[in-house]
Amino acid sequence: MSKSLTEMAAEIVAAQASHAGMSHDEMGAALRKAFEALQCIKAVEEGAAASVEEALAPMDPRASIQRNKVVCLECCKEFKQITNRHLKDHGMNAKEYRKKYGFSARQPLSAKALTAKRRKTAKTLGLGERLQAARKAKAGGAENPKRKGRIRKKA
Repeated sequence: MSKSLTEMAAEIVAAQASHAGMSHDEMGAALRKAFEALQCIKAVEEGAAASVEEALAPMDPRASIQRNKVVCLECCKEFKQITNRHLKDHGMNAKEYRKKYGFSARQPLSAKALTAKRRKTAKTLGLGERLQAARKAKAGGAENPKRKGRIRKKA
């Protein structure tokens, strides 16, 4: 008699836990992840999905960017931010990743909470106003706003 998917997932997690210490929460998460992976493999074997990548990929790429995490659509790993360093392992950069999954060029590949925190910090520091002033200075040939009011020391 063949084993059920639940039994196989339990064996995989038990083997993993015997080599590395895992908390109760980590074991539960690992068990769910192993079970989902086994379900995807079963779906591919039965012909319900054309490939493992199709079975593992979320239906909507926009759902991969969540409040406290972002899921890489290539490997299904979770991060606070998807960086070019990680994407290099998949042979692409952020621009290619955005194009492949239909994100706009301005869409940050980071968790929504991290993006909001950065936006708040930028507003607090007045980075938008500084950028506008610098652009005006460059376009109009005016004095650099950063240098305005500085006192030079005599040598």
